[in-house]
Amino acid sequence: MLKGIGLALPPFQLHDYPAPLTLGCYLLSCGVIFFTDRFALPARERRRNASPYGRNQDIIDILARLPVIALVFAGFFAISWRPLYAAAGVMSFFIIFTGISRAKFKFIREPLVFSDIALVTDVFKYKSIFYATSLNIVFWIVAVLYVFGVSGLYMYFEPTVLPARDQMFWILVMIGIAAGPWLSLFYGPVNRPTAALVQRLMGKKVNVKMSTVRFGTFGSVVFHFIVWLGVKREKIVAELSVRLRAAVHDLIGHEEAPLIVVWQSESFIDMRHFGVDTIKLPAIDRLRQQAAQWGRLSNVFEGGYTLRTEFAVLSGLVPDDIHVDASYPYLRASHYADVVWPGKLKRAGWRTHFIHPYDRTFFLRHKAMPVLGFDTLTMLDAFDHDPSQDGLYVSDAVLTARVLEETQKLPDDESGLFFVASMANHGPWEPGRVDALTNPVEIYLAILQQSDAALRKLVDGLNKLDRPVWLVFYGDHAPLLKSFADPFPDPRTDYFIVPLAKARQANHRPRPSQDEDPWNLLRALLKHANLHEDALQ
Repeated sequence: MLKGIGLALPPFQLHDYPAPLTLGCYLLSCGVIFFTDRFALPARERRRNASPYGRNQDIIDILARLPVIALVFAGFFAISWRPLYAAAGVMSFFIIFTGISRAKFKFIREPLVFSDIALVTDVFKYKSIFYATSLNIVFWIVAVLYVFGVSGLYMYFEPTVLPARDQMFWILVMIGIAAGPWLSLFYGPVNRPTAALVQRLMGKKVNVKMSTVRFGTFGSVVFHFIVWLGVKREKIVAELSVRLRAAVHDLIGHEEAPLIVVWQSESFIDMRHFGVDTIKLPAIDRLRQQAAQWGRLSNVFEGGYTLRTEFAVLSGLVPDDIHVDASYPYLRASHYADVVWPGKLKRAGWRTHFIHPYDRTFFLRHKAMPVLGFDTLTMLDAFDHDPSQDGLYVSDAVLTARVLEETQKLPDDESGLFFVASMANHGPWEPGRVDALTNPVEIYLAILQQSDAALRKLVDGLNKLDRPVWLVFYGDHAPLLKSFADPFPDPRTDYFIVPLAKARQANHRPRPSQDEDPWNLLRALLKHANLHEDALQ
């Protein structure tokens, strides 16, 4: 009717109202993200890890997530100046993080943590060890088509809301709004108070599952990263140094230079604990009879993340003591150089040697181990290993021969610490690894027996040395053997502290089993070897 009397109205266009449209797209994104974030953990885990702080805290947690979503939204908006595209981008971004977190939890029962971002390139570089062989060319084609294809469609069909005047000015302003807060986190005067505020919001102890429930996957990742950047490690290390009181002068001399060999056996667990009576492990049975101490070892992490158990053993530090560093301690290894065992032994005049038949850059060991006190590193490049002929990993038999060779080079008047991290038992346990076996459990059991045979040769070789020798053997975590159990009914692994060569006592009698924690292993060893007076208190 209006048109009939000459009052034609222009067609309604959403993009003619950029501010309300942008705000609406942001709020829509928040609603979708809040809804989908719930799927990062199963419902049962969400109930177990619900916030204990009450309804008022729940409101604060929701408000705390809004700036994180806003910054990601601003990033997509800054590169496009298209509100609908920004909404689609931020929702896809958060949903992808949530999906990855759920997949990780399903696999190893831990949601995504901030330090996993540092492992992204390793996931693609070492696909087998991360069970990520599905990340093949098809994955990349789909990913590229989605990102660039959908982006291209939005750029073509959605009009921009970039102002017609002073376009470069507004582009730079938006880039500053989107990137400035992230960059400022690396500036001390901004980072420290921000980290303190986030730490107060999250609580004193690190609880990744609870943080994921409270703040969503990406919110939890961001908040833990902020705390990781701002935590005062110097204060933590000072407190640990006083508490441990394990300085260089505490190390007692010995009439004959001892040798300590610590063998971290990848994914080792005695399957006879679970009723598997088809497996024979005579070397393990022998260690049980000869050990000064043996039993079940608690887990730093079940089914993966070898470096967490490894660092706990090397450092003697309880994971809670190092706060957010516990998820990937080698990222800031230098902060703990003064309190870890290899460094103490090195300062006391010991030779220290780290042997690991895998890529030296994996888990940043090539940088972390020298900082932690190891004189010498023998890594995969020192082994003549051809995966196509020799198998996926260096066998324990080959590793044992190399360890014995290196220990024989140690001068008789020098004490030595050899830390050996094996790889042979690591999954995946696929057809082709052991003869014609195809069942993952049977493959794993067969490799365990191969490792047991290598362990017998190691013990025999160390017993021939003309010095006191102490062997610490332990499994870093239970295997990810889902066809057998998921999770393992008892994820504790096995450990043995065994005197060999001149350290053996003629009147030794078998000892009863004793549960132990990884961070106490070397302290217990030094106590049995009478090498550390503080450990006797």
